[in-house]
Amino acid sequence: MGPAELVQAAAMARRFYLEGKSKIQIAEEFGVSRFKVARVLETALDRDLVRIEIRVPAELDAERSDALRARYGLRHAVVVESAPAPLTEGTDDASAPAGGAPTDPENLGEVAADLLGELVTEGDVLGLAWGRSTINMAAALHRLPQCTVVQLTGVYDAGTAERGSVEAVRRAATVAGGEAHPIYAPMLLPDSATAAALRRQPGIARAFDYFDKVTVAAVSIGSWAPGISTVYDMLSEEERAQYASLGAAAEMSAHLFDAEGRRIGRDLGERCITVEADRLRRIPEVVAIAGGLRKAEAIGAVLRSGLVTSLVTDAAVADYLLLETGPGPRPALDRADPDGTG
Repeated sequence: MGPAELVQAAAMARRFYLEGKSKIQIAEEFGVSRFKVARVLETALDRDLVRIEIRVPAELDAERSDALRARYGLRHAVVVESAPAPLTEGTDDASAPAGGAPTDPENLGEVAADLLGELVTEGDVLGLAWGRSTINMAAALHRLPQCTVVQLTGVYDAGTAERGSVEAVRRAATVAGGEAHPIYAPMLLPDSATAAALRRQPGIARAFDYFDKVTVAAVSIGSWAPGISTVYDMLSEEERAQYASLGAAAEMSAHLFDAEGRRIGRDLGERCITVEADRLRRIPEVVAIAGGLRKAEAIGAVLRSGLVTSLVTDAAVADYLLLETGPGPRPALDRADPDGTG
């Protein structure tokens, strides 16, 4: 290209890429056809006169995110290149990505908080399930449209309610300027009769009444192993063995799943204060927040259940999920329950 051609190409590129003018408008300005404008713009790219760069914040991996979204039929997938958390004495680094330390859960929480800020609209009902990830997310919230916030599960330990999911619900409601509906009850009860009696308590019943109104939910995922599954840690050795024999691989909101995403151990749900799976499936947007290689298999299992529509995770988990050769995913965008598993 000669000097005149270079100057014209640069001017057309500026109009098109920076000023947002159409090819027809540019053609009229320069007295040429729109096909000539298209050829000039294409040549400008080929000759490196124009460089198009897609940039996202360093902590987000756009390529992995898009691949994961497509692989599992998700509405949103956000993969976080988390800064490694420092290893301390007693730290279990089995969840560490290649190259070092475990993923920092606060990074996932911060990104999930920003995602909720996008997804929640004024008048929505936001549901929060118990989990360290959702607690970290709530702590990082700094903007939410006005909405009602309801707790979707009981707590791990009633004695720590004020420092856990109850506080997370209150925090989110404060940021949103809306009502809070916490649940002051353990997640797991000794028997179904005790659980049923608690569900009839006025405060808990009011929270349950909101379950069918929830439009966006945030949940955590746990593997069937000590320290990374709330339910596992609350059960006896005999009960753990029983559910392990059924193929338990993952837990979400006190619901158990095998490796293929099928629900198992339905009797456990009768003893739990939690949103039922069929209600969870009817929620338009269910965002799972979970990271670390120790949870990777469990995250895949829950994604295959079809109960989750969106995921916030880390690069190590994303690589595992993109490379695994397990059964094909069940698209989460289909909110029906075709097999009646509820």
